[in-house]
Amino acid sequence: MELKRVVVTGLGAITPLGNTVNELWENLKNGVSGSDLITRFDTEKFKTKFACEVKNYNVQDYFERKESRKLDLYAQYALIATEEAVRDASLDASAVDPDKAGVIWSSGIGGLNTFLEEIAGFVKGDYTPRFSPFFIPKMISDIASGHISIKYNFRGPNFSTVSACASSTNALIDALNYIRLGKADIFITGGSEAAINEAGLGGFSAMQAISTNNDNYKTASRPFDRTRDGFVMGEGGGALILEEYEHAVRRGVPIYCELVGGGMSADAYHLTAPHPEGRGAAKVMQNAIDDASLNPVDVDYINVHGTATPLGDIAEVKGIRSVFEDHSYKLNISATKSMTGHLLGAAGAVEAIASILAVKHNVIPPTINFEHEDPDLDNKMNFTFNEAQKREVNVALSNTFGFGGHNSSVVFKKLK
Repeated sequence: MELKRVVVTGLGAITPLGNTVNELWENLKNGVSGSDLITRFDTEKFKTKFACEVKNYNVQDYFERKESRKLDLYAQYALIATEEAVRDASLDASAVDPDKAGVIWSSGIGGLNTFLEEIAGFVKGDYTPRFSPFFIPKMISDIASGHISIKYNFRGPNFSTVSACASSTNALIDALNYIRLGKADIFITGGSEAAINEAGLGGFSAMQAISTNNDNYKTASRPFDRTRDGFVMGEGGGALILEEYEHAVRRGVPIYCELVGGGMSADAYHLTAPHPEGRGAAKVMQNAIDDASLNPVDVDYINVHGTATPLGDIAEVKGIRSVFEDHSYKLNISATKSMTGHLLGAAGAVEAIASILAVKHNVIPPTINFEHEDPDLDNKMNFTFNEAQKREVNVALSNTFGFGGHNSSVVFKKLK
């Protein structure tokens, strides 16, 4: 069976670096940090006081009050990013076959804000079991996908993927394969997360996963730097319109690039730590490259998982060396989490957008905040430190790895 080609025709984003794709891209190119002191709640009792929050966000700018009451923040971000992507793709939902139009949306945690509010209200009350009728429909991780499907009347495959920080890359891969196999013409896919609250910050802090560099919060997300001490929490959403190539041609819309492959693997090693030799990272990259019918030497740019955790960065570099060997020194690598923070379940979608725009514009966004060389890393590799670099980018690979040992990678290629 000949697989159908899959292209990207629309992008949408709401992130700590901007509430549109254009704002995100300009700030990525210019090496802007999205990290700042947390404004949403009092952090006095917490070790970490900062995160990468979405800025200048007013729910009333996007939703009627009645509608917003039914939407957890993560679902709001999902709908906002999707609306931009739909506009970008010049997509008239009434002009596509709704039964061959699907939605696969992801979130690593889902409606954590709703869960926290409802349980806190219960505990503070008289223990009468009174919960909002919207509690469950706002909280569950698949509900954003449902909202998107209803809004655009997409009646094809509709579900959510949950694989921690690999969630939205898995969503892209699932959508890719449905279209490849002819089971759908078009998908809205991506992910969103909104976990910057007391529970999210407290939980990740207890794991010692996040940075506590309060004195230098603007530069605390510092992948590959010897002084890195954990990731910086982020939030937001990223949406992509994936479309069968001939379907996009018939619609006469511009095409960003082709999504040519996706890979998945498991570390099968530890609940939160990566395999120390990057075994799962190497396998997932090789799987993605093989799925794309390419060779490692064809890759020009890797948007790495690059969270700035002491173990994770080293393991990923070892995985890259294992797969790419001498070509490791010829490709560009960058960790855009140094700017956006870690968007958890939304990370893969937002980093896919960064990778797609690198292919489109032949610009590699930088890894910022690097100051101190780590002797445990191969510093001859081009990590694109501190400044964007121009180069021809024909093929970009984007990595996302999640707690539980979930690994996923996608490959984007210039359309030819």
